[in-house]
Amino acid sequence: MEEYARYSSIPVINALTNEEHPCQALADLLTLQERWGSVKGRSLAFVGDGNNVATSLVMTAASLGMDVRMAAPRGYGLAEPIISEASARAASTGGRLSIGNDPAEAVRGAEAVYTDTWVSMGFERESERRMTQFAGFQVNRELVARAAPGALVMHDLPAHRGQEITDEVFESEASIIFDQAENRTWAQAAVVAFLLNAAK
Repeated sequence: MEEYARYSSIPVINALTNEEHPCQALADLLTLQERWGSVKGRSLAFVGDGNNVATSLVMTAASLGMDVRMAAPRGYGLAEPIISEASARAASTGGRLSIGNDPAEAVRGAEAVYTDTWVSMGFERESERRMTQFAGFQVNRELVARAAPGALVMHDLPAHRGQEITDEVFESEASIIFDQAENRTWAQAAVVAFLLNAAK
């Protein structure tokens, strides 16, 4: 992706890499903006692996002035350069970033709770070990009960029900998971439209 961009005379859109997933983050924040009107000052907790989705979500949310919390098992959090950059963005936008290893603490009072698969593409060989390491990080009824009343539940799909999220929570009225999926279309269309318009 970086090599394409380096030699390309036209914009290259990062639809997904191992390190980042910015198009997903745009869809996620669009979905929250639809619900809230504005995301600035609102709170979002990510529970799970510090993967490409978490990286882009934390960066984008911090850039928009959100109160961003993340809880991951030790050894599975965000890389230090990402934390430093997201912290700087939060400081410049009036947001806040909290990183830790306690899911209950991360979701306490949060207005949105986000999770993702525990085994990202390319890490299938670690599946068994990850099931053990992430066992206390499931988004279930008990965890969501610690969030703010009316908190929204998010997942970028595909979901492994019974692992990172329970069926009960996935199918609950709090879930905006399928809204996120729909908004992938509109967010990506907006990126293309923006770039085409900028090129005029």
